Amino acid sequence: MTASQNPATADELRGAGLRVTAARVALLETVREGDHLGVEAIASGVRDRVGHISLQAVYEALHALTAAGLVRRIEPAGSPARYEGRVGDNHHHLVCRSCGTVTDVDCATGEAPCLTASDNHGFSIDEAEVIYWGLCPDCSTRSS
Repeated sequence: MTASQNPATADELRGAGLRVTAARVALLETVREGDHLGVEAIASGVRDRVGHISLQAVYEALHALTAAGLVRRIEPAGSPARYEGRVGDNHHHLVCRSCGTVTDVDCATGEAPCLTASDNHGFSIDEAEVIYWGLCPDCSTRSS
């Protein structure tokens, strides 16, 4: 596969000031088609699309795509980093304490309410992360 087979993704990479490579195109598409994927799952998806890629190359590409705002990195406590393609909105996450499933949840009260801290301690706040913890429906049923 070549990057030219995916012109919209290639244009997004260029628009973010990134060099377009088949691996970056495959990585961005893998993240967007996945569901809060870890690095190993992303590497596997990229390999399915373009052949061999080292884990180091996957980490470097993820860093570049995250810095460019094309993917979002989340790291729930006790879990390895995961990546998602949903960026630029105010959404949070639900994490199952038992199986580790991560699910998106829209903010319940509107546009960026979490950015108004009770005391900002002089910080200029531009982002907040909210993670809700509990048991997913499957794990809840099993524990009952």
